[in-house]
Amino acid sequence: MASPPADSVFAHVAAAPEDPILGVTVAYNKDPSPLKLNLGVGAYRTEEGKPLLLNVVRKAEQQILNDGSYNKEYLPTAEFNKLSAKLIFGADSPAIQENRVTTVQGLSGTGSLRVGGEFLARHYHQRTIYLPQPTWGNHPKVFTLAGLSVKNYRYYAPATRGLDFQGLLEDLGSAPSGSIVLLHACAHNPTGVDPTPAQWEQIRQLIRSKALLPFFDSAYQGFASGSLDADAQSVRMFVADGGELLIAQSYAQNMGLYAERVGALSIVCKSADVASRVESQLKLVIRLMYSNPPTHGASIVAAILKDRELYNEWTVELKAMADRITSMRQQLFDALQARGTPGDWSHIIKQIGMFTFTGLNPGQVSFMTKEYHIYMTSDGRISMAGLSTETVPHLADAIHAAVTQVV
Repeated sequence: MASPPADSVFAHVAAAPEDPILGVTVAYNKDPSPLKLNLGVGAYRTEEGKPLLLNVVRKAEQQILNDGSYNKEYLPTAEFNKLSAKLIFGADSPAIQENRVTTVQGLSGTGSLRVGGEFLARHYHQRTIYLPQPTWGNHPKVFTLAGLSVKNYRYYAPATRGLDFQGLLEDLGSAPSGSIVLLHACAHNPTGVDPTPAQWEQIRQLIRSKALLPFFDSAYQGFASGSLDADAQSVRMFVADGGELLIAQSYAQNMGLYAERVGALSIVCKSADVASRVESQLKLVIRLMYSNPPTHGASIVAAILKDRELYNEWTVELKAMADRITSMRQQLFDALQARGTPGDWSHIIKQIGMFTFTGLNPGQVSFMTKEYHIYMTSDGRISMAGLSTETVPHLADAIHAAVTQVV
């Protein structure tokens, strides 16, 4: 007879804490209420509350499948890399023309950040990265795992529900020379608060004067304002001065390619020679991490970016998504005004992008979940893309009740 199984060699492994955003969705899925509303997930939804597959993505994918030469061999991603760099830096960027940019394909934004972080931990003289407070929940974990030391700089001012610009300047001004600084290119996650162009220029001057190294996270190009060029201005400002920087791009939001995990990491260097050597080391990081990137999603992106007709169609669909989110902001603001909800809610229409930091506290959030079946993260962040004209009144009623009934 077989002996009884011994205790598992993994018996000591503790259950990991639930991801705060995924946990919201788990709770939402368990709720049987027909009124339930999930404003936690960071993915675009249509007016009907459904995921959106862009028409231009359908067309590009069909083109690829109809291509008799398409195969599943390891494929070079040079075309995707070149097109991604042009999208963020501009086709006429001197850095591109001078071959000072190296770009590699990453596993969406998260994977691109991870590759960049590990490259810096191996090859950069400073290993401290400053993150805005607050920032996307994955940022500190990704960079810590990559081997960097994480510190914060002030970014959000709860009192004004806007930018703590003075605090930002003070904290970056006191950072040791050479430190890495993470910057959100546009549509800051989770607050929706972005610097003005004039404030960006001050930030640029401070970073360059302190010899800090900017590392941009661009998850929402074109998705914030509806303009691909406008949403890239902060990055292009830093490229124009001839300095060096890193940027992680994601196509999850602006092409709706969440499941394809398509992204890119670009590093702007001082010379073509340096860029070539940097690229060789980036490839080594990737080789030991996931060897070769997936090609299907990258092929979709490349097909859209290189074809003028598809590209133009994409920009139209992209602007429609951005405009719908802007409309949701205005409708929610108007609904709160109509109810006479206490407080100044103008930050809802001043903030930009998918997310809004409502200013609601954890107690109020819990109240809204219990009484109104509305799900969001405990910090009061809501995804505007999860709203619709039909559900705005329900959310406004819940916010009004929470603000008036919960201290």
